[in-house]
Parts: sequence; structure tokens; C-alpha cells
Amino acid sequence: MISARGLTRTFRRGKDVIEAVRAIDVDVREGELVAFLGPNGAGKSTTLRMFTTLLQPTAGTAQVAGHDVVTQPAQVRARIGYIGQGTGGGYSYRVLDELHNQGRFYHLPTAEYRSRAADLMTALELDGLGKRRVQSLSGGQRRRLDVALGLMNRPPLLFLDEPTTGLDPQSRANLWHHITAMRERYGMTLVLTTHYLDEADSVAERVVIIDHGRIVADAAPDVLKRDFADDVITLTVPAADRERVRAALPGTLGDVAVDADAAGSDLQVTLSTAHGDRVLPEAIERLRLQGVAVSAAELARASLDDVFLNLTGRSLREEAAS
Repeated sequence: MISARGLTRTFRRGKDVIEAVRAIDVDVREGELVAFLGPNGAGKSTTLRMFTTLLQPTAGTAQVAGHDVVTQPAQVRARIGYIGQGTGGGYSYRVLDELHNQGRFYHLPTAEYRSRAADLMTALELDGLGKRRVQSLSGGQRRRLDVALGLMNRPPLLFLDEPTTGLDPQSRANLWHHITAMRERYGMTLVLTTHYLDEADSVAERVVIIDHGRIVADAAPDVLKRDFADDVITLTVPAADRERVRAALPGTLGDVAVDADAAGSDLQVTLSTAHGDRVLPEAIERLRLQGVAVSAAELARASLDDVFLNLTGRSLREEAAS
């Protein structure tokens, strides 16, 4: 559905040349749900703008939905949907009018765009809101309207640029319920950007991380967490058993750190490993055999935030806040 080779975009700022995207190669297969992640200024938004024909590449090529983004932009636009960060519907316009206008923009016959609008309003729980003005809708309703607008042409490829930013957790979950239902119904390919790493972890089949204009990682979330982050086990044991702990937990289990806590009577033992669920019971059993009693145990699984921090040196949440 997307194939890019050597895709590059530079900008001039005075005498300086800014390399926003540096010769990236990426493929997105039909039916995939792929999340593009990156710090502010890393190049992910520029990449998506090139994919959607809003920005021409400086060098390289990109085929989107079977057409070249430079020489065939109209054909690309006819086959994609795009849900941007802002509200797509005009604030002073009525909901149903906006959907009908979207159908007209795609030159759909009147009967067809009316039918599609009614179908999408029902599927996205917008029934009864057709005569309401967009400005009167709740945040969740506006985003569902954006999804409906993006689907009026029934695109095989849908771009979602931070679709849930600003929504409360319940509205985020509700929106994703509808998006995934629409994906299954129409068999779409989805390309997503988001600042919510837990969201990317739960919905994306692949995560592409961009930093300094280059792709630094591209794999399924579980593979990224396995390869670029560790689970962390924390065990609480008596302070008097420090040497027994060192003898019981050799480096073959992972990286071990033994530190006294504030109370001074216990030790906090941390163990970093790629397989925390398997190592935790083994570590407790090895301590038991050495006569060390474990009074508390905690397992923190590796997250995409850990992956991002390890690959780019900063947290995506911090980047979003700044």
C-alpha cells in the first residue's frame, strides 16, 4: 500500500539546510495498522505529509495506494483518507451537510453520498446529530465525525494524525472501538501517528520510530520491547542476606543491582531481563535455596516508552509536553 525508497525532504532556513527526512526506505503492506512515532522535529509529520501529497519530496520516490505521490497526486488523494489533528468539520456547519459536501468533493452521485453518510452516522453513533452544528458537539463526537469524513470515499488507506489527542481515556477507547470496527468492515490499511505510546502498543501491528529524519526501528511492538528494553524485577529481602543474594543471582539471569532501601533493614534487589515472567519465579526459587526470604516481589514489563527512551535518549511524553 505504501512503498518509499530514499525518500528525502530538506528545507532552507536562511543559509542553513534542514534535513527533515533523510533517505528513508519503508513499506506498508495492504491491511496493516502501522504507527509512526518520533520526537517533535524528528521527521514523522513531514513523512506523512509527503505520503499524502501535501509536500513534495526533495529526493527519492514514494508509491501510495499504487500511485506516485509526485506525478499522480490526484490519484493518490482519491484513494486515501486523512484525519488530521484539528477538527475536520466546519464549526458553523451542520453535521449532515458536512458529510454530504465531502461526498460531493469526491464527485459521488447524490444517492450514493446520502446513503454513505447515513451509514457512517449509524456506525459511528452520530444518529440524531445530523442537524447539529459541529461546534455544539463534544470532543468525542467531533472526532467520530472526522472519521466519518475520512471514510466518505471508502479509501483503502486511512491516515490518522494523532486522532485521540485531547480526548479523555473513555473517549479515546470509544474512538478506537469505532476505528477498528471500520477497519474490519472495509478492510482498510491504517497509518497512525500518536503521542500515546500505550495506544500504539495496543492497536498497532508495527511501530516505525523516526529520529533525526531516519528510521531507527521498525518492528512489531513486542519485538521492539524484546530487543530494545528490559523487564525489571524488584525483590525485597533482608539486609543481612546481601552476600547470599549475590551468590544466588548470577549474571546469567540478567543485570543484577543490590541496594539498601531507606529503612535500612531490607534490600531492594533489581534484576533487568528480557523475560521477566520466566525469570521472576526462578530468581525467588534460587534465593529460597540460599535461605533468603523474599518479602515482596514486583515485575514491571518493558514498555514502548522504555524502547523510545533507549533509542532516542528521551521520553516521547516529555517531547509531547514540550
